[in-house]
Amino acid sequence: MKDDKPVKNEPQNEQRRSFLIGLTVAMGGFISMVLGGSGLFYFLSPAWRGKNEDWVSVGPIGSLKEGDPVKVDYVQRKKDGWQVLESPSSVWVVQQKGEWVAYDPHCTHLGCPYRWDSSKQAFLCPCHGGVFSKDGNVVSGPPPKPLVRYQTKIENGNLFILPGGQA
Repeated sequence: MKDDKPVKNEPQNEQRRSFLIGLTVAMGGFISMVLGGSGLFYFLSPAWRGKNEDWVSVGPIGSLKEGDPVKVDYVQRKKDGWQVLESPSSVWVVQQKGEWVAYDPHCTHLGCPYRWDSSKQAFLCPCHGGVFSKDGNVVSGPPPKPLVRYQTKIENGNLFILPGGQA
């Protein structure tokens, strides 16, 4: 008769088993690090990118004369992913004391477009009767603050503004 001892299912080579477990853990850790690191980089990369200033040319300064404000139309381009989006916009431009000033074309009360009245020498908002002086300050009405100014610069005889970048 044969020996009736129970057969153990233990591996004969403990060293091989330990090596395979270690190799599996190391490969899993490496894969997790690669996928997790690239995902973390994807979410944190906007914090490392520099701010892109988008100066927009509104035309040659020779076509603009000192005196009353002039409404100038321009095309604003914004990069959104792989696309460049173009949208028409406008700005009020005036030269005051040798300095070019550009105003956002929307009232600071509710965002209505205002107009320049040369007889009153003031910007008038038709929505709620807001009145602004030539230098953008509130004269009367409900607007809570002066007109929003854009930064301006002159390069090669052209006037550039920085929409969204307040002066």
